Amino acid sequence: MPRQQDKLDLAARAAWLYFVAGKTQNELADQLNVSRQVAQRLVATAVERGLVKVTVHHPVADCLSLADQLQARFGLTMCEVVPYDQDSPAELQRKLAVAGARVFERYLDVPEPRVVELGSGRTLKAIIDEMAELSCPQHRLVSLIGTIAHDGASNRYDVALPASEKTQSQYYLLPAPLYADSAEDRAQWCQHRLYRVVESMSRRADVAFIGIGTIDDGCPLQADGFLGAEEITVLKSQQAVAELIGRPIDARGELVASPVQQRVTSLALERPPRRPLIAFAVGERKAAAILAVLRGRWLSGLVTDEACARYILAHSDDLA
Repeated sequence: MPRQQDKLDLAARAAWLYFVAGKTQNELADQLNVSRQVAQRLVATAVERGLVKVTVHHPVADCLSLADQLQARFGLTMCEVVPYDQDSPAELQRKLAVAGARVFERYLDVPEPRVVELGSGRTLKAIIDEMAELSCPQHRLVSLIGTIAHDGASNRYDVALPASEKTQSQYYLLPAPLYADSAEDRAQWCQHRLYRVVESMSRRADVAFIGIGTIDDGCPLQADGFLGAEEITVLKSQQAVAELIGRPIDARGELVASPVQQRVTSLALERPPRRPLIAFAVGERKAAAILAVLRGRWLSGLVTDEACARYILAHSDDLA
């Protein structure tokens, strides 16, 4: 038998003992009567020659595959998918918050000063609550979205202040209601000196973190007093299914031509994003909204759950 074949047979035996039988490298060396270094090289040879095929049977492996598929399908630069095990909404939100906190910390726990744009909402607030305390006074946190409701009340799901407290960063609130009373009123808010200061800072942003909202009966925009039931009904009749920082979006990912759209004071989003724009959203109720935003190519990054990822991939060509 040729010497090369002998070596390959020995490498296959070493790989089987190591990967299947679970032998340690010392045990492997003893059983094959070779040195530990030779045992290591045999296993490496088996891997290099394609004798070893590794399959991970665990929900996390499925999530990694789903994330790769989403990333390729929608041109994302990053994607994370958390496992779904028939979780309650609260359990699923907690999983996302843990994953989201890691993403936040990855961008914030750096020495160089950064301008970080923030949306608002329950999901982002949960992420901030989950974050570790960081000392980042060099950063500036900028609100993308006004947080004042029609009746003058403030949105308790604004995240710029709690994020600032967690990181010791400076924060800049957008001085406007989420929706102005009219397009003319919006123009006045957006011409205010303080609004323009925040807008100018936003143009220098290094990263943006946002949530994805739904447009449906009882959605957060309605529940939190930003839009009335009649306005939601009109938006639904115009095929709106999602919202990004208050901007209604239809199933194709396009901005909905609506009077509501003309009243949004939120800072502008670019398409495609010029800086990392990462969205966080989970739950079956949000699957169609996430898909719409992905279709519109508004994002560069996404953190979602396994069930949403499967829905998105299964329906991504429905409008083709």
